[in-house]
Amino acid sequence: MNGPVLQAAGSETGFVGEYLTDFGIPPSLASAIGSAAVFVVVFVALYIIGKQLFVPFVDGLLRRQGVDEHARKPLRVLSYAIVVLGGLGLGFALAGYGNILLALSTVGAAATLAIGFALQDVIKNFVAGVFIYTDQPFRTGDWIEWGGNSGFVEDIGLRVTRVRTFDNEHLTVPNSQLTDDVIKNYDRNRTLRLKFTFRIGFEDDIDDAMDHIIAAAEAEEEILEEPAPSVKLMEINEASFDLQGRIWIRDPGDSDFLGIRGRFVKDVTDRFEAAGISIPYPHRTVDGSLDTSSRVRSGFVSDD
Repeated sequence: MNGPVLQAAGSETGFVGEYLTDFGIPPSLASAIGSAAVFVVVFVALYIIGKQLFVPFVDGLLRRQGVDEHARKPLRVLSYAIVVLGGLGLGFALAGYGNILLALSTVGAAATLAIGFALQDVIKNFVAGVFIYTDQPFRTGDWIEWGGNSGFVEDIGLRVTRVRTFDNEHLTVPNSQLTDDVIKNYDRNRTLRLKFTFRIGFEDDIDDAMDHIIAAAEAEEEILEEPAPSVKLMEINEASFDLQGRIWIRDPGDSDFLGIRGRFVKDVTDRFEAAGISIPYPHRTVDGSLDTSSRVRSGFVSDD
């Protein structure tokens, strides 16, 4: 035994062993049973206390700090792991398994080093998951876009994040891809600006066309009044004036943003047509001639 704690544990184990020898059990077996009994009692007692007190305390502390549910879930799992590891360690110590605990710690250190080399990607994704929980670049239910992909976040784990695309595809994304790449979170600010460029001819009235674009935006119920819709003259190109209509919608992840944009564009197009405003398109003129004087005869070209 090492230290007063283990000495006390040894005496307690010895007491249990002496009690068992009264029933005719050999002293060596009685001592082993006594140590195992102390380990089980200590582990179970610490597990129950931790589950009833420590884990709820950690969860309540996280709630008071305003931590979201998706972040509290893995931290609760981590709290359970601490309780189990603490129960195992204290149970080993008080049961007099000091040498076994030292051997296990040595083997565990070597195994951790080997596993670390073998599971570099897994550990990388785990660390990335921790950063996602702490930095909160997105939350469950947010509409995000990264690396040419986009969709709604359904679940955030410590290794992977699960995303549902607009085509109802299920993507399992390693967390490291989401921390190493630029992420667009369309739901973070709860509003989104949509833009569309309309072209009108040089002979058309710019102010009149702008008024029609604003009127179409104001007629759509799901387009916000504040921030107000706006129109900007973006470019004068070879065939038209380019007017960019800008509208705002609320909760883009929960709204039919493609439908809103489609109805807005159709309404503007209809208003342009009713007002006689043209929508030009580029024209290309090809100049040149084709010489057809040569004819192929008997496998060779001749000029008549």
